[in-house]
Amino acid sequence: MSISQAMQSGVSGLMANSTAVSRISYNIANSDTYGFRRSFAQMLTAGTSVPMGAMQGSGVRAEVTHQNNKDGTTLSTGVSTNLAVSGNGFFAVTRGVNTGGGEQDHYLTRAGDFQPDSEGYLRNASGQYLAGFPYDETGSLGVVDRNQFSGLQTVRIAEMSIAGNPTTEMTLSGNLPSQETGLATPGDPFVSSIEYFTSLGAAERLQFSWQPSATDNEWQLELTDSDGNTYGSLTATFNDSGPLAGTPSAYSAVTSTATAPAAFAFNAATGVATVTIDNGTTPQTITVDMGAPNTFSGLSQFSGEYVPLVGNANGTQSGSLARAEISNDGIVYGIFDNGMRRALYQIPLATVPNPNGLLTADNSTFLVGEDSGAFTLSEAGTGTAGEITGGAIESSNVDIAEELTQLIQKQRAFSSNAKIITTADEMLDETVRLKR
Repeated sequence: MSISQAMQSGVSGLMANSTAVSRISYNIANSDTYGFRRSFAQMLTAGTSVPMGAMQGSGVRAEVTHQNNKDGTTLSTGVSTNLAVSGNGFFAVTRGVNTGGGEQDHYLTRAGDFQPDSEGYLRNASGQYLAGFPYDETGSLGVVDRNQFSGLQTVRIAEMSIAGNPTTEMTLSGNLPSQETGLATPGDPFVSSIEYFTSLGAAERLQFSWQPSATDNEWQLELTDSDGNTYGSLTATFNDSGPLAGTPSAYSAVTSTATAPAAFAFNAATGVATVTIDNGTTPQTITVDMGAPNTFSGLSQFSGEYVPLVGNANGTQSGSLARAEISNDGIVYGIFDNGMRRALYQIPLATVPNPNGLLTADNSTFLVGEDSGAFTLSEAGTGTAGEITGGAIESSNVDIAEELTQLIQKQRAFSSNAKIITTADEMLDETVRLKR
């Protein structure tokens, strides 16, 4: 190697180590940036071809490499829409709301500090909008192509309502005090009510009034609605002795006072009443199970206190979105004020065969490149995809101690290469003086 080549090698060393110091500085500057991925300069030998196909070393060059496959520390924030990835995968984001469906419109990031904007769309501090697959009202994703971005929509958590489910059945249980029957002058009725829901999600109530009879162990039931409309009545007789004491022995004297299309019917063999409520074009039908005769499945009559009748009624009231929750598999659930919980979106994790081969963009985002391989929008927690933690963010994967150690090493290497240049300069100067 000539003196001139030695000087060129020194220059290449200065340039390569300058690039390395630049990467280290970049890492240190972003050590507190959420979701930041460390990059570093890897030193590679540079050479030139010589006759006979051999290579002659001529210096060094720096190849910038990204460390995208190393996790940062997960930090709890308590903000339900903040998301952190543990393991492999990136969030798919866009720079606008529902902007395009092509690969050129979507970016990959680990910066999960998402919060709703003024319209409820989830956006991180860099202005990137989170994308996910939407569920329909039946809770289905439908047909999803996980090798394209076209099926994604911007995740929105805003004011929304959910239709209720009308009540179709209810059951009664409780105790009627036996000492109240058989009196010459029976006391006041015992009244309780059960809430039910209409087809429009409105909450109404059915009222049950139990009047003790002058006959021992006998009660008259009158069923009305919250507006005071009477649907019907019946007589219930209870066993007063034997192994079935306290259970209904028979139901009789069933009377319907409802005006069509409202109706009241009762099956004495099963203890089930059918109430048809005129509250729409199509009347609502509710079955009320009071318990079959001679069974301990519903009503009871024992001496003691009156236990208010309670009923388990199905159906739900219409509701408004109260908050959102995100599971480890990336499903965004809407929690409504009527107690219902419904899946709204599935947040996929974009995985590639070589995460370190992704192209770097601004704001801690990446693009799929030739070296990364094709992407797959995987369901979190399945296959090679990692898991999503709600209420947390991922910190930078930069280790300050490692970066400072590298900085010292590159500084030493830079000084050594500078020494090569000054030494080669002295040698050239000495060579020039040989002529004198």
